[in-house]
Amino acid sequence: MVQIFKNVNIDWLANRRVFITVSVLLMLAGLGSAVFRQWKHPNGTEAFNLGVDFKGGTVVTVRFKQRPSAEAIRDALFNAGLKDAIIQPVTDKPDFVLIKIPLEGEGESQAQVDVGRAKVREGLRSFGQEARGELSSDANAAFKIEGTDAVGAVAGAQLRNKAIAVTLAALVGILIYIAFRFEWTYGAAAVIAVFHDVLVTLGFFSIFQWEISLTVIAALLTLVGFSVNDTIVVFDRIRENRKLRRRDSLYKITNDSINQTLSRTVITSGLVFLSVLAMVLFGGEVLRGFSLALLIGVAFGTYSSVAIASPIMVWWEQRLEAANRAAALNVGRPVTGAVRAPVTTGRRDPISPAARNRSRGAGRA
Repeated sequence: MVQIFKNVNIDWLANRRVFITVSVLLMLAGLGSAVFRQWKHPNGTEAFNLGVDFKGGTVVTVRFKQRPSAEAIRDALFNAGLKDAIIQPVTDKPDFVLIKIPLEGEGESQAQVDVGRAKVREGLRSFGQEARGELSSDANAAFKIEGTDAVGAVAGAQLRNKAIAVTLAALVGILIYIAFRFEWTYGAAAVIAVFHDVLVTLGFFSIFQWEISLTVIAALLTLVGFSVNDTIVVFDRIRENRKLRRRDSLYKITNDSINQTLSRTVITSGLVFLSVLAMVLFGGEVLRGFSLALLIGVAFGTYSSVAIASPIMVWWEQRLEAANRAAALNVGRPVTGAVRAPVTTGRRDPISPAARNRSRGAGRA
């Protein structure tokens, strides 16, 4: 294995309180942002900037004579006042584009759909006129709106609940696997670290109001697997060193294990981080939410393997060992109390003839 760092001797656990304090502050900042936004908007829809897939919206199907790029369509819609439009080309129909936008205006859902359709038409007019009949027969037309569909809030709520259920199911599966493969204390520490990574990532999305779509949920599930993989590597080295170095303390073994796997962690996480950073910078708006979630998740997933999972595991193991030693001492300790005097019944013990004769001889003398 390639070694970037050799003979590393960093006392990671000595700074565990600083690491945990930073993590708690980040999670509280995200929670505070979500609570404040929900209090500011009583319906709670602004705690996170949910996309069309979750809170409902309008899907407009547009056909172009010469389809512009997704970025050009997005810029045109942005100029028309549609900031959160999602552009999705149709693979089997190269001239068609699906434009997903949030519900616009107020009133009934149909009125909101009509307002959104009008804004889409206004934005697309920068490419040319809209066809009144068939697009192929109108020489001056550049596009035609083929249809408009509405995604209701009920469907959005179902998607949101399923996304939460899938994430929780993944965490439970991870807990069961690590508890079976290692010990339950290792599994609990790994799951707590994964919860930390997901909550910190969601906190950033709440603070900066980045849109949460289904691709962001996919990124969170990817993050769960990535974070647990790095944690398992560290835990596996800890388990090997505990078998080989039985006289060393768990504190020292954990520090040494983290230092021994540091090169692997930096190489793996660094390459993934650079790849995701390229997606953030050059992937465009379609992949922006997905890449941002992965960027934050990879950084804090690597951090949590060292700063969250390992300290929690060491703390838990030390508490269990102390409890087991105390229980063993209590079991092996003799029962203490006052020594009881022998019970007498008031009867005299019989005296043997030899003893009686000795007592008589002593009296005569």
